[in-house]
Amino acid sequence: MKKVFGSAKEALDGLVHDGMLIAAGGFGLCGIPELLIDALVESGVKDITVASNNCGVDGFGLGKLLDTRQIRKMMSSYVGENAEFMRQYLSGELELEFNPQGTLAERMRAGGCGIPGFYTKTGVGTVIAEGKEHKDFDGETYILERGIFADLSIVKAWKADETGNLVFRKTARNFNPPAAMCGRTCVVEVEEIVPTGSIDPDHVHLPGIYVHRIVQGAHEKRIEHRTVRKREAV
Repeated sequence: MKKVFGSAKEALDGLVHDGMLIAAGGFGLCGIPELLIDALVESGVKDITVASNNCGVDGFGLGKLLDTRQIRKMMSSYVGENAEFMRQYLSGELELEFNPQGTLAERMRAGGCGIPGFYTKTGVGTVIAEGKEHKDFDGETYILERGIFADLSIVKAWKADETGNLVFRKTARNFNPPAAMCGRTCVVEVEEIVPTGSIDPDHVHLPGIYVHRIVQGAHEKRIEHRTVRKREAV
């Protein structure tokens, strides 16, 4: 099965459609699939729901899909870095489903493992629990959270072999593995593709069974907040 494609646009060919649910890896701007996001912008797909920790920043990452009004709903745990997100949400243009961060990651992981739902104490007694099934275990109350089964996963890894075995670099190993697991089709962008068999099996962070398409490219790796101090006079 050929998994390596020549560009992000080619890697997404035939996979996108209006109204789809996309799981996107990354945390802030760390480990985001920026090339695949640009290809989604170019595709013109609309009314999509995106499950991701956050929605990028203004004009970069998933924020580009906000600028083009392609996102109908976000399933996120943090959205504080994006003024356009706030504007669209407060004006009623964008639907938001808030998730505690660990719950969102576990919902993705559960979907990837074929688990339709699980119980957690996180969110009990808050607005997160409204409308959800409650159940007591050993005298403690839990709420039912559903696994996420996405139409498409887009993730960013550091290295892949030609069969799709992935290695993530440092904190880019955040939401990327669970996001990759929960998609019916998973497309990965990487910095380097190496020959099959050259990655030590003990170093594989996500096995290639989850990965359907791979694209290699150069990445901007933008910093969200750059804080510097004035140079002291000598």
